[in-house]
Amino acid sequence: MSWILLIIAGLFEVAFAACLGKAKETTGVEATYWYIGFLICLAMSMYLLVKVTQELPIGTAYAVWTGIGAVGTVLVGILIFNEPATFWRIFFVTTLIISIIGLKIVSN
Repeated sequence: MSWILLIIAGLFEVAFAACLGKAKETTGVEATYWYIGFLICLAMSMYLLVKVTQELPIGTAYAVWTGIGAVGTVLVGILIFNEPATFWRIFFVTTLIISIIGLKIVSN
């Protein structure tokens, strides 16, 4: 169950980064809504991270959490914010994914 919660925490990290990106593109009340979404996603992500570190090693949990956030944010950047999908970006995102899987495999 901790691994599922960790994945959800990582997805909330992606969501708070996406909210920041959308807030940057907007102004006024719409930007305020994106900032509120950022705060909610940030709180949920941190709450879930704290919860999973009670059962998983902090080093593994934090590395997986930031890895999910990094990979997800790069993908959101490419798919939503039209950032470039260069060979090297995809290559290094792939190595991150492999590292996350490796941490899962070697963790108790």
